[in-house]
Amino acid sequence: MPRRSTIQGQSLPSKTLIVDNGAYTIKAGFTSSTPDTPDCHIIPNCLARERDKKVLVGAEINSCRDYGEMAFRRPVEKGYLVNWEAEKAIWDSTFLDGKSKLHVSPSLNAYNDIQHLFGAPAREAQGTAVPAECMLVIDTGFSHSTVTPLYQGRPIQQAIRRLDIGGKLLTNYLKEMLSVRHYNLMSETHLVNEAKEKICFVSNDFKDDLERVWQGGAARSSRPKKEGEKEIVVDYILPNYNSGTQGFLRPHDPSLAARVKKMGAMANPGGVVEDFMTLGNERFVVPELLFNPMDVGMREAGLPETVMQSLSGLPPGLWPAMLANIVVVGGNCLMGGFMERL
Repeated sequence: MPRRSTIQGQSLPSKTLIVDNGAYTIKAGFTSSTPDTPDCHIIPNCLARERDKKVLVGAEINSCRDYGEMAFRRPVEKGYLVNWEAEKAIWDSTFLDGKSKLHVSPSLNAYNDIQHLFGAPAREAQGTAVPAECMLVIDTGFSHSTVTPLYQGRPIQQAIRRLDIGGKLLTNYLKEMLSVRHYNLMSETHLVNEAKEKICFVSNDFKDDLERVWQGGAARSSRPKKEGEKEIVVDYILPNYNSGTQGFLRPHDPSLAARVKKMGAMANPGGVVEDFMTLGNERFVVPELLFNPMDVGMREAGLPETVMQSLSGLPPGLWPAMLANIVVVGGNCLMGGFMERL
């Protein structure tokens, strides 16, 4: 028989570690009376192997300077934890290593003490915010996107909907496009993912933007420019791991691009050779998959349709409250124009 709990009457620790174990990164930090951005730490949730076969675990990847041909192994695939050994190694390095900023000394014996904790009377709330009675959570992350309606803090299971499109699929799609049109980047997953985060945006008028890119300079000269409209075609300068420079965007100069194409490369003022890609419709065609999966032959509804499917599983009386309290989370929602399009 399990031994009797030894922590009866013992209060919970004042310092609590909050962990969001995402498929791409782990977001973790200690609770604070004055929370600030530095209190939250973002740790890659993966193992990586460099060219020299050295294996990096979790936060060690952030100190790497050369991501060329780096191989990644992720314990979470398609939203499911499939490799417990890899996840344990990441957790041990992140939370149990004495040198880690998120080091903890867990004293909870889950087998014997968990029922005591959850069976204890609820403590009186001291100025805590009461969650909204109805809430619609749209989570578009690395592995997939889900729409979850919450009622009084609990998910309504029959109305949860999942879209099998996330940041990983977008990165792989962009990787294929760039490999066909520019450089072979099929083994440069990290580089392409960084480029995706910097260059991609969600178009609010897909057909018009596509026409602008196709017609190029002729369209810019004959078509009046709308207020606040930005140029779509840009040059993306690839990172140089030898000099330690990161990839960045630069306005596209057709005359400069033509000269560089003849020369084969271009040196910046510091004398470092720059490799770049001229990007046009790649910037908005890739994130368009979240709204139109049929563009790549996936027989699934887009994100707006998935939201409506989720609402259709609820009583109509809850629809106004759900639509009035929408929370959007996940890395994909950080792309420009995402919220306006949704």
